[in-house]
Amino acid sequence: MGFDTSHWQGRLDELGAAHRVPGAALAVLAGGTVHELATGVLHRGTGVETTTDSVFQLGSVAKVYTATLAMGLAEEGLLDLDAPVRDVLPDFSLADEEAAGVITPRHLLTHTSGLSCDLVVDTGRGDDCLARFVAACAKEDLDCPPGTALSYSTSGFSVLGRVIEVLTGSTWDRALRDRVLDPLGLDHTMTLPEEALRFRTAMGHTEGAGEGPEPAPAWDLMTRSSSPGAMVLATAGDMVRLARAHLEDGRAADGVRVLAPRTVRAMRELQAESPDKWSVEAAGWGLGWTLYDWDGVRGFGHDGAATGQYSYLRAVPGAGVALALVTNGGGARSLYADLFGELLAALADVRMPDRFAPPEQPPAVDTARLTGAYRRPGVVITVTGGGNGLRMVYEFVDGMSRFSPPLEADLVPVEETATATVFAASVSGTSFGEDWMPVVFTTSADGTRYAYVGMRAAPEVV
Repeated sequence: MGFDTSHWQGRLDELGAAHRVPGAALAVLAGGTVHELATGVLHRGTGVETTTDSVFQLGSVAKVYTATLAMGLAEEGLLDLDAPVRDVLPDFSLADEEAAGVITPRHLLTHTSGLSCDLVVDTGRGDDCLARFVAACAKEDLDCPPGTALSYSTSGFSVLGRVIEVLTGSTWDRALRDRVLDPLGLDHTMTLPEEALRFRTAMGHTEGAGEGPEPAPAWDLMTRSSSPGAMVLATAGDMVRLARAHLEDGRAADGVRVLAPRTVRAMRELQAESPDKWSVEAAGWGLGWTLYDWDGVRGFGHDGAATGQYSYLRAVPGAGVALALVTNGGGARSLYADLFGELLAALADVRMPDRFAPPEQPPAVDTARLTGAYRRPGVVITVTGGGNGLRMVYEFVDGMSRFSPPLEADLVPVEETATATVFAASVSGTSFGEDWMPVVFTTSADGTRYAYVGMRAAPEVV
């Protein structure tokens, strides 16, 4: 089936308007060709039109770029995925020194290191920012012991970025340019804001007092030290070209190879299952990639969020299809769900899962055992009895207290299995999402109870 550009441009325009997304760009790899579309404006204040060569912040999709870079070093024998990080960073320390000595690059790539996602330390804009970030980890606590559970971690990718710097003798930014971006011809992809100024660049939008999303108060709130896990900028087309290299056994369109086929395949092998299979519809994690199972059809990709900007990448190896969507605010996740649902069905015979929500008749679950306080660095989750389920207060504390006011939500039971109890929190209109958010309670092998919000594990405070 060919790609009907006129039809999909119409759907992008219609759905973007329906979901109040100021601007978006879409790229689709189908039949060996990359198709690029755009809609709306980059900035509602200036009215600058979104074009296919417009650059957006990709948020956590940056992790895929860093993983690709790291796996290239592993392929060359420079990086041992299963050796302690301390073999490369002898001074790497945590509050738990025993844990610091066993964390490996594989743990970092698969979110099983236990390093808290939200360690926010502004270590400056200098080329030493990652070295200073690693030094700042010395007193930090973990979400969970290394290798025991998946807890989503941007901080882990900052540590991995520093490992890459030491092994290459370069900054992470330069190593990524030299080893991934330039070989793949990704000339509309960058890591620094001063590089983005050469291009048409999207402004994020947040909900304001007006009729629609308004330009965010700042273009970027990320620290430079978070870049390996959260700060790559690109067009939708360049995102798809990265995915195409992974679909085509590590080769760029011109035949240049950045990874061997065995490495590409290894990155898509399941490494860790996530107790939260709903936040990003993930079956689990490979080496950097989020993995999907759509009724037996396997795929890989990643989601990302920055300051009022949201990105989505999906690839279906069996169909040779890849999709990338970049947006600058509004109902971005609803646009993604509707548009990708149609595209994947038409191009790859994939049925995406329904949006997460509680059933009409919530099941009866044992809630009394789940009440209490759960804490991870920067966040306290308090769970009390209430209504037909539970009541949750999600509060940023310590260095993260400025991020958002506390979120309060009733938790509606969704399901209870042998390994997890799942609730839905109504978060419409908050910074956490547009609809229902999964909250998952699990118990580890050592008896520790965890509350998962946003795929981050917070242990119960005893």
